[in-house]
Parts: sequence; C-alpha cells; structure tokens
Amino acid sequence: MSDLRDLYQEVILDHRRSPRNFRAPSDATHQAQGHNPLCGDDVTVYVTLDGPGEIIVDAAFQGQGCAISTAAASTMTEAVVGRSREAVATLFDAYHGLVTGQHCALEAPVDLDKLAVFEGVSEFPMRVKCASLCWHTLQAALRGCGEKVTTE
Repeated sequence: MSDLRDLYQEVILDHRRSPRNFRAPSDATHQAQGHNPLCGDDVTVYVTLDGPGEIIVDAAFQGQGCAISTAAASTMTEAVVGRSREAVATLFDAYHGLVTGQHCALEAPVDLDKLAVFEGVSEFPMRVKCASLCWHTLQAALRGCGEKVTTE
C-alpha cells in the first residue's frame, strides 16, 4: 500500500506542477464550467469531437484549484483523447467508483492506467469532489449543458 501512496503523491504533485493540456483551445466543439464551493476549485473543460464518430480528438482545461483537482483534470484530459463518448462514459463510471470506493460492476474491465492512482482519494471523502469535479464537468460538456456544474 505504501508504494501506491507514494505513486499517488508523485502523480498528483507532477500534474499539479506541470498540468497537461492546460489551455483554452479556440476550436473546441464543447465546453462546460464546474465549481466546487467547498474547496474553491473552478474548472472549465474544453472538448473537440471529430464529428460523425464522436471521438474526442482534443481535451483541455483551465481554472484553478487544489492539487487533487488540478491533477485530476490534467490526467483526465490525457485519458479521454481518442475515446468515443460511450467509452468516456464507461471510463467515468469506473473512475467514479474508484474514487468513491464504490466499485461498480462493468460488463468488461476498464483499464484506468494512470487514473488508478486516485484510488487513495476514497480514504478522504472530502476530496472525492475535488477528484471528480472535472469529470462531472466533462460529462456536462459532452451533453451540451449550458449550466455550471457544481459539486453541491
């Protein structure tokens, strides 16, 4: 367990210091804003879909937040590029189950890759919202919702 904790801390700090895809692409086809009033996290998620296949060809974010929120958004943008809406929904279900400690039964196992390090968040219920805000915001962007996502 100590190795997983060390990896968790290493990934969180790395993505906090150097967030991947931290930008606002001008050609994004979908976007949404999210806010976590408890922690003060604010995030805008940008997604570009390829059209008929609805494959995510670009994902980015901007905003400010705690280390977990920033790292979650950074790793999320890396994880969703190249996936369909359906695959992203399945990935979200697996990730959300992981961070809440309520693993869901999926038809096929989902390889969470780097996202698996967020399993430690389930030990800190107050941090689940920090780790999942960007994912809820991504879901809103893909649905085309105009309202701001909130964790409350």
